[in-house]
Amino acid sequence: MKFGYYSDEGLPEGDYRCPSWEPLPEGKKNVVVLGCSHTYGEGLKDNEHWVHFLSQHNTERLRYWNLGQPGASADKMLRILYGSEKVLFPKIIIACWPAWNRRERLDHHAISLTSDHADLKIESDNTDRNNFLKNVFLVEKYAEQNQCKIFHCFAQESYQEHIKGLNVLGDYTIKNCWPYWDKFEQRQHYDKPNFAADGRHYGVEHHQRFAKLFIDYFGKKLK
Repeated sequence: MKFGYYSDEGLPEGDYRCPSWEPLPEGKKNVVVLGCSHTYGEGLKDNEHWVHFLSQHNTERLRYWNLGQPGASADKMLRILYGSEKVLFPKIIIACWPAWNRRERLDHHAISLTSDHADLKIESDNTDRNNFLKNVFLVEKYAEQNQCKIFHCFAQESYQEHIKGLNVLGDYTIKNCWPYWDKFEQRQHYDKPNFAADGRHYGVEHHQRFAKLFIDYFGKKLK
């Protein structure tokens, strides 16, 4: 099925940081991970982003697909999920939500709009929140209809208070999970964020710890 930019058997064009799905490997459940550049791992090597560290969990049963896209909004995450339905046949969905003031504009070309774009000047906190909740509803409905498990987490800002009752890693984001102090794990007390090679996105320490927190919280359900 395909209408306009939406399809259930073809992912939107873009660079995905995962193996080719043609042909699709058999024998394991497919886990699709949706998100923005923080999930894609902008400025990081293939073995340094949080989806890589997550993908070491329960490898006997699960196969992970990093479908994060630089600049992606909640709107694009939803479009990517629907495009994966008859391509990857996901059984587990992980949505790492970006800032909710982003949108996707579907004109002659699909365009990802970030908060400073002029076309978003009429948006407000209310429209941002409701657009986010629309997308949460639609991914939850997708999971319900396709009998998938679904988990939510956040890249920079947490909106956990708006989606209580769902499977949410709410207290920690990729942004705030580092630095931290644990006298049993660290000899040096870090007190500043770590950054990737581009100097803008968060570094491997953030990603490694975020993946550990996610597995600690949801690991028993990831099967």
